[in-house]
Amino acid sequence: MHTSPGQAREAAGDRDVRISGGGATILEYVNAGLIDEFSIALSPVLFGSGVRLFEGVDAGRVALEQVRAEPSLRVTHLTHTVRER
Repeated sequence: MHTSPGQAREAAGDRDVRISGGGATILEYVNAGLIDEFSIALSPVLFGSGVRLFEGVDAGRVALEQVRAEPSLRVTHLTHTVRER
């Protein structure tokens, strides 16, 4: 079942709304102006194909700023804020 952004905000009240998904989901929500911050788990595992995470971001309208990087032996967690240009 999919929930619209308006439904999610109404249900959350003053709490955060969180979504999950891969690169295509992040790209869609960033370009729609519906994300304030996102985190990704970057792991050096090759599955044969994938999505270039920042390819397709409307860079004329959106700026991404890395605010945190938490490395470990197997994964690096990256957090970015999203702001309007």
